[in-house]
Amino acid sequence: MIRAAVLSGVLCLAAASPAAAEPPGASSCSGCHALRGEAAPGIPPILSKSADEIAAAMLAYRAGEGGPTVMDRISKGFTEEEIRAIAAWIASRR
Repeated sequence: MIRAAVLSGVLCLAAASPAAAEPPGASSCSGCHALRGEAAPGIPPILSKSADEIAAAMLAYRAGEGGPTVMDRISKGFTEEEIRAIAAWIASRR
C-alpha cells in the first residue's frame, strides 16, 4: 500500500510540467491589466482572452489600428514573435 502511494507520488511529480517562464516584456502588461484580481478602471481585462485574441489586439495596435492609447507605443517595442510569446504566457495564466 505504501509502495503504491510512493509510486503514485513519483509518477505525479514526473508528469507535472514546469511553469512556463515569463517572457521578457510580459511584466509591462501586468502594470495596467491586472493578471490577478481586477484591472484598473477603464483598462480592459485580458486574462479572459485567448492567446490569439491578445496577439491580434497587440499586433493591431502595433500596426497603428485602433484608438490612441498607450498600447500603440508599447506594442511597437515588441516583435511579432515576442508579442505571441507574451500573449501565450498571459493566456496560460487563467
